This record gives sequence, structure tokens and C-alpha cells, in this order.
Amino acid sequence: MASPFQIGPYVLPNRLVLAPMAGVTDRPFRMLCRHFGAGLAVSEMITSNTVLATSRKTLKRADHTGEPGPISVQIAGSDPQQMAEAAQRNVEGGAQIIDINMGCPAKKVCNVAAGSALLKDEPLVARILEAVVKAVDVPVTLKTRTGWCRTEKNVLRVAKMAQDCGIQALALHGRTREDKYLGEAEYDTIAEVKAALSIPVIANGDITTPQKAKFVLDYTGADAIMIGRAAQGRPWLFREILHYLQTGHCLPEPEVDEIAQLLMGHLQALYAFYGDYAGCRIARKHIAWYTKGLRGSNPFRQFMYSLDHPEQQYAAVAEFFAQQRQYGERLHYLADAEVEACLPPASC
Repeated sequence: MASPFQIGPYVLPNRLVLAPMAGVTDRPFRMLCRHFGAGLAVSEMITSNTVLATSRKTLKRADHTGEPGPISVQIAGSDPQQMAEAAQRNVEGGAQIIDINMGCPAKKVCNVAAGSALLKDEPLVARILEAVVKAVDVPVTLKTRTGWCRTEKNVLRVAKMAQDCGIQALALHGRTREDKYLGEAEYDTIAEVKAALSIPVIANGDITTPQKAKFVLDYTGADAIMIGRAAQGRPWLFREILHYLQTGHCLPEPEVDEIAQLLMGHLQALYAFYGDYAGCRIARKHIAWYTKGLRGSNPFRQFMYSLDHPEQQYAAVAEFFAQQRQYGERLHYLADAEVEACLPPASC
């Protein structure tokens, strides 16, 4: 079940892909998920806007230093020529796969006619796909949704168009743009698209457990699965899914010491990558995700927001997990009804 699949010339070690998520899948997080078994980790989306090409944020998103290949970079925009140029820039910067974003439902993306907003204009979709494929000599993939709204599900036409244009793999989030992240993912639609295409199809949406991963692979017939929000604060999910697909058995929850060491290492990587000021602030959401549902996590998160220095933040996390050890070797999560609200995920 954990057999490899292929995108262009790249044979990936397994069928698990980390989804591109804005503000989340930076280099430290991608490398962490690869460590736990993700066969491919797609970068957070990089704008095709040439004005922003040299901004600090864009340059950070395009930093793949030390990252295992193949390097997959997602680009976003609505102008075919700009998208082609963005693809070329990122290939020159080390990208080995270019992924086109036509799936993000965020207003700030859709308001500029990019992301899933493109699904309303199929001729423009075709021009973008053709321009990007012709511009680079690396595989181009597409991430999209089932349609713009529930009454306009045009993904089958878009998927066939993508295949005809030379797209070499399609990642499909089983929701419309209108749905955002509400409701249940449309696995029937993913199965229909998979049956109609000859290129690899990657199923995305609501894959939160090893059992769900196996169900989605079996039900849709997809070549691979893409995991997004469920990996936030839980990068070891890839290890759990791989083990389940290979053995049919679930791994036990990680021990407190392993998670503490993992989070501390993640924090150090963020400080080193972004610098003390930005790293400390970016780390806050990751700390919230790692600790969500644990005893005392809500007051701990509120306290965390008052800390402005990495040394303080690092020490506070160490103390929090020292307290968790009092409850046993493994993490003890509160019942769903007791779990406090966590930071909303920023994902695409």
C-alpha cells in the first residue's frame, strides 16, 4: 500500500504528499514532514507578481537550501505570461517540479482572480496551463478543487484540459471554492476524475488518520494522498500512515519526550531560518497546534503570546512539556468537548 508513484522522471518513495499551505509549509516544516516519511513536500505558494519577486517573504518561500529532492514549488497568479516567468525563475532557483495553484479559496487570493477563482474562467485556465508547461522543462502539476461553487462543479473538464495541456499530475481537494474547508470532502468526485484521467491523481481533503488515508486510497483509486491541515502540529502523522498502510496496525501515540524534543528542534529551526524576531512570532502558531487539546494548553497559549524572545519562548515550551510528563509517558489529550479553540489554520 505504501508503494511509490511517479511524477515525470521522479519516482517518489511513497504515496504521501504534504500539501502546500500558505504560512505553514516553509522549509523547516517541509523538512520535518519529509523526515517523518512524506514522499513529497510542496512549498507554500509563491506569487507570480514580478514586483514581489525579490521581497523578503518571497525569497524565504523560495529557499530550498539542504532540502531533499525533488523540490516542488507552487506558484500562484492569474496572468499566463507572469505565471510562465515565475515558473522559469523558480526552476532557475532549484525547483524540479512546478505546481500551479488553482485551489486556494482565500479571499486575498480569489479577489485577484487567482487560486480557485480561476475555475470560473476555463479559457484562462487553459492559457495559464499551456504557458507554464511550455515555459519550463520540468514536470508541471496542478492543484485544484471540484469547482467554483456547488452548482458549478467543472473539475472534470478542467482535469481533462490539464492532461491535454501536458500537466503531469493533478492534486484534487474534494471541495468547491464556496465550501472552503466546511462540510465533507467529495471522494466520489475524486474517484470520477481518477477514472477519467491517465495522469496520476492525488486525493486531498479530510485525511486525518491512518485509517482514513487507507479508505481514501481504496475508495477513490487515487495514486497518492495529500495531507494538509491534519499535519499541523502533528508531522508524525506521515509515519503513522506509512506504518498502517504497510502493516494494517496503528502505532501508539508518540511519547511526551519525543514530542518535546521534536517541537524544541522545530523552534530552533524557525529561529535559525527567520531570525529571532520573526521566528519567535511564526513559532506561536506551531506551538498552538502542537499543544492543542493538552491539559493546560489554553492558558499556556495565551501566555505564549506575551513572549517576544526566543529564549523565553523556548524555556516556556520546555516547562509546559515537563508538566505534561506528570500525566505519563504519552501525551494525554482532553475529550473533544473540552478542547479549547486553537488558532485558525492558514492553508490553501
